[in-house]
Amino acid sequence: MSALLLDGKSLARSREAMLKQAVASLLQQDAKRPVLATLLVGDDPSSATYVQMKVNACARVGMGSRKIEMPAHTTTEALLAQIGQLNRDPEICGILLQHPVPSQIDERACFDAIALEKDVDGVTTQGFGRMAMGESAYGSATPAGIMTLLRHYDIELEGKHAVVVGRSPILGKPMAAMLLNANATVTVCHSRTRNLAELVAQADIIIGAVGQPELIRAEWIRDGAVVVDAGYHPGGVGDIEKIGLEQRVKALTPVPGGVGPMTINALISQTLDSAKAKQSAQDA
Repeated sequence: MSALLLDGKSLARSREAMLKQAVASLLQQDAKRPVLATLLVGDDPSSATYVQMKVNACARVGMGSRKIEMPAHTTTEALLAQIGQLNRDPEICGILLQHPVPSQIDERACFDAIALEKDVDGVTTQGFGRMAMGESAYGSATPAGIMTLLRHYDIELEGKHAVVVGRSPILGKPMAAMLLNANATVTVCHSRTRNLAELVAQADIIIGAVGQPELIRAEWIRDGAVVVDAGYHPGGVGDIEKIGLEQRVKALTPVPGGVGPMTINALISQTLDSAKAKQSAQDA
């Protein structure tokens, strides 16, 4: 058996073509160009790269972007003030605060200061709560991208046992909630789970979202499982060891080229949704 490759890179490319058409259609209706504001605090090179990738994606689909860079010594109060300005700015449809921020900043307070209608990265507690309850909200970008990838490749979720390894508030926890909403049976594990190998072995669908290189061993994964790796670490490895999996599992995301492009695509797509919602409210 050769595993189905869950190619997020190619799917993101095809979805960008559709998003570009949708943006053009919106502008033909005399709507304003959707704009994503990106906030980068500090000088971490990896974070700067991720922000630039999102800015580039906006340009490819015809959306605008506003990149705001703040120094590493920025205070919580200063960042909250900047977020407040963006909340009030009628040109801004979505706000992305790049994670992580410097340690002196209360990141949760800053995430939760983002207006719900502009929370296109799905990071607020209110947005998470609404999503978990099945109400209207923008989902956290990485799990939202994963769900789009699974739907595109017709991966059955209903009744399946999904094991999510990771419990972060912007990845593991919302991923579990989205899978539950899709009628999967979900087990959430993490780096301190004592019987991790046994639980992974039970999974029909395994989601690696723990942030530790190859913590999840290939030998733990059952034949015929669906393997989704949301990790990316130096050397091009993810959270899941891949040795031999291509011949044993049903489907597999590559690292890189699997989840990462879909994360950005979800962010851009939800920014467009925000712009459409704003236009509909103005037309009503």
